[in-house]
Amino acid sequence: MARLPWANRMAALASLGDEKRRQLFELVASSPGALGRDDVAQRTGIPRSTVSFRLDRLVQDGLLAVEFHKPAGKTGPGSGRPAKMYRPVAGEIGASVPDRNYDLAGELMAAAIEKSTTAGEPIEQTLPAESYRRGNAMAEASATLQEFLVQAGYRPQPDGDGGFVLPNCPFHRLSDKHPGVVCAMNGAFLQGAAACLEESGGRVVPSDLPGHCCARITPAPEPPGHDG
Repeated sequence: MARLPWANRMAALASLGDEKRRQLFELVASSPGALGRDDVAQRTGIPRSTVSFRLDRLVQDGLLAVEFHKPAGKTGPGSGRPAKMYRPVAGEIGASVPDRNYDLAGELMAAAIEKSTTAGEPIEQTLPAESYRRGNAMAEASATLQEFLVQAGYRPQPDGDGGFVLPNCPFHRLSDKHPGVVCAMNGAFLQGAAACLEESGGRVVPSDLPGHCCARITPAPEPPGHDG
């Protein structure tokens, strides 16, 4: 499941701040199969119209998904009509302020360790290679490098010279404790994305701005012979 944008993840978690919606979500999430509105209303004692409204709000906020099929055990007139059923989404939803992505860091490191173990390659090579590959693949869903940076949580800001500074590091806590490893991983990840979106311009260079990501984006150099 693709990672939801930060604002959507915050909205999903905020939705559970409502006690009734949280009660319905926990009921559906703990069920071995999808539940219909009648089932939920019966088990909770909440009116069906209220249940329907709150379940649809949980769908809107990305916490539940809908499927249509005939409820088991129902017979008689109308029993063949598919019913609206609810189930929890397959993926996890988490959010932090500012936006962080430690799950991605864990996936990159696990993939690099696995490759290092099976292929006998040093982790110093497999981690940047895996990070570059993942950044390149993830960037395919974006139209520009700036769009990718926004979706990945870097919060790019124009630097006034045609590039971007990156005020947020998605791996902040890890980079603070292990800068050599994490910044190399992050740099390779961004380079892979920049290579995929090279037509939108931009190259990744180190940055030492306090409180910012360890990388920044500068304009791609003009090709030789360019008249300007």
